[in-house]
Amino acid sequence: MPKAGTLLIVDDNRNILSAVRMLTEKYFARVLTLASPNLLVSTMRAEAVDVVLLDMNFHAGINTGNEGLYWLQELAKRFPAVRVVLFTAYADVDLAVRAMKFGAVDFIVKPWQNEKLVETLLGAYRLATEPGRKPAKQQPAERFGAEPPMFWGASRAMARIRDLVDRVAVTDANILITGENGTGKEMLAREIHRLSRRAGRPMVSLDMGAIPEPLFESELFGHLKGAFTDAHADRVGKFEAADGSTLFLDEIGNLPLRMQAKMLSALQNRSVLRLGSNVATPVDIRLITATNRDLPAMVAASEFRQDLLFRINTIHIELPPLRHRSEDIVPLAERFLEHYGRKYGKPGAAFTERAAERLTAHRWEGNIRELQHTVEKALILCDGGTIDAEELQLQPERRAAAEGATLEEMERRMIAEAIAASGGNLSVVARQLGITRQTLYNKIKRYGL
Repeated sequence: MPKAGTLLIVDDNRNILSAVRMLTEKYFARVLTLASPNLLVSTMRAEAVDVVLLDMNFHAGINTGNEGLYWLQELAKRFPAVRVVLFTAYADVDLAVRAMKFGAVDFIVKPWQNEKLVETLLGAYRLATEPGRKPAKQQPAERFGAEPPMFWGASRAMARIRDLVDRVAVTDANILITGENGTGKEMLAREIHRLSRRAGRPMVSLDMGAIPEPLFESELFGHLKGAFTDAHADRVGKFEAADGSTLFLDEIGNLPLRMQAKMLSALQNRSVLRLGSNVATPVDIRLITATNRDLPAMVAASEFRQDLLFRINTIHIELPPLRHRSEDIVPLAERFLEHYGRKYGKPGAAFTERAAERLTAHRWEGNIRELQHTVEKALILCDGGTIDAEELQLQPERRAAAEGATLEEMERRMIAEAIAASGGNLSVVARQLGITRQTLYNKIKRYGL
C-alpha cells in the first residue's frame, strides 16, 4: 500500500514529537516536526504539506488565550487546502470542538491511542487529496524572481540566531541586524516578518543607501502637494505605507543627522508629519533596521545619535560572514542550484566533488550574495547536468588575503579546540590563551563559535 503524502507535527514536547514521528513514518512518505509554532508559516511556504497535527497549547497564549486557535485560523487563512487535526488534552476537548468551526477536520486527545491517531491522520489526508481539491504539492510555488526562503544551515552561530528569532519574531520589539554586505540581512528581516503577527500585510522596505539626502524626509514621511518644487501630488511615506506591518530600513547608518532627530520623534510619538503638513498621522509599525557599519563607533564620532541607537536596538542580531559558516556553504549553494534549476529549466543539476571543495575553500568576501550569483552564472553556462570546479569561474584570491584568511582560521580553530577541551569553561579558555574574558567573548562572537 503506497504511503500518504506529507505530515507536519507541531508540538512543544519533543518526546511527543519523536513518538508520533516514529509511529506515523510507517504511513506517511514524509513526516516533518516543529517544536514551536513560530516557524509554522515559513515551513508551510517552503514545504508541500498535506496534513498538520497541531497542538492546542504552547508556552504562551495569543489573542483568544490559546495558541492552537490562533495558528489554526492562520492556517485556514493562508493555506486553505491543507487539513488540520488538533492535538489536545482532556481539559481542552470543549475548546477543540469549538475550534472545528474554524476549519479543523478532527481532534486527538492526549494520551492518544495509536490506532485512532493513525486512522484520523490518514482520514485527513484522504480529505486533503479528494477529487476536485488541488493537492498541496500543486499549490502556487514561490516566484522565481523572489529570494529563496531563509536558509538557517547547521552552524552553531545560526542555530543561536534562529532560537533568538523564534522568541522575538512574535513581539513588536525593534530589531537591529548587523553584518557584512551580502550576509542576508534583508532575508532575515523578511523571515522575522513572516513569523510575526503582522505577516498578513507585506513588509515595506527602503534602502537608505540609495536615497539622495534631499529626498530622505519625503521618502520616510511623505509630503503634501506643493510642499516643494516638483511636489505635484500628495505622497505617502514609507512609515505610513507600513502602518500595521513591518518597516525595514536597510543601511540605517546612512541616515543624515538632521533626519535622525525626526525619525526618533516619529518612533517615540508613533506618528509622522508629512512635508507641508501640520497634522500628525498616527502609525503602527514594527521597525527592523540593518547596517554593515559600526554604529557605536559612529555614536562616539558624533555621526549617529545615541538615543536613536537605543530606540532601534531593542534586539541586536549579528549575522556571521559566510566564511565563518563553512559547513553551510555547499548546502546553501545546492539550495540556490535547485532554485535556479527550476528557473532556467535545468532541474537535477549537481556539483562535482571538486566543485564542492572549491566552493568550501573560497573566502566569499561578498558572502551569500556572491555565492548566489556564482551559482546562477555557473548553471546558465554549464552544458550538462553537472557543474565542475572550473565552471564556477572563481578567481584565485590574492596571496595576502589568503594569508590573512589562514591566520584568521587558525585563531578560530584554536579557540574552538580550547572551548571543546575545557568543556565550555570560558574562564579556563581565556587563561589558556592569555586573553581577557571580554576579548574572548568578542572573538567568539566574531567567529560565530
